Amino acid sequence: MKLIPEKEAGELKAHLETHLTGPVTVDLFVRPATGLWVPGRRECETCEDARALLEEVAALSDRITLRVHDVSAEPEAASAAGLEADQVPALVLTGAASGRVRFLGLPAGLEFVTLLRGLVDVGRGGTSLAEETKQALRGLASDVHIRVFVTPSCPFCPRVALLAHQMAVESGRVTADVVEAQEFPELAARYGVQGVPKVVVNETVEFVGAQPEARFLDHVLRAAA
Repeated sequence: MKLIPEKEAGELKAHLETHLTGPVTVDLFVRPATGLWVPGRRECETCEDARALLEEVAALSDRITLRVHDVSAEPEAASAAGLEADQVPALVLTGAASGRVRFLGLPAGLEFVTLLRGLVDVGRGGTSLAEETKQALRGLASDVHIRVFVTPSCPFCPRVALLAHQMAVESGRVTADVVEAQEFPELAARYGVQGVPKVVVNETVEFVGAQPEARFLDHVLRAAA
């Protein structure tokens, strides 16, 4: 059964043909279900859905290359991507982006838009951020790790997630993780997530709710100082 209905798939194909101007590699990290309980290991309930969804998306454009990694068999691949072994499913988008653009969890619901926008921005290596924002990001003196906690039904989350990913596209100093909070409850608990979108920058600066681009940038600059 297709996850993307035929009508919507046709519209997405046309959208990607128009807007996806450069190649993008999607590295998907999963752990297939084994039916065996392993102490201390979290079962990945959405890995198969993530794989199926990304296979359908990749089939819509010859500019998208999907590579699937089983973290049980390829732990070094997850480590090289900066991911922990239990962070599955996880997507890493690479292309012309300067920094790291990642998504932890199944990009479903409203967050499917975040995936599509990420593909386009990573493919062209540029974003719609204001020139002042781009200049500030180019001037970062230290690395920045942005985590944006989201849920699929949150109407304010995609905008915040997009800003984080766009900052990573523009700056090689930025790693931006969009984290589906319900799929990673331990991570959400670690950062005290009680509402979404919640943003944590470099473990030191955090805020909740959608904020304008300039205010988001202020938080990033403060964390990098």
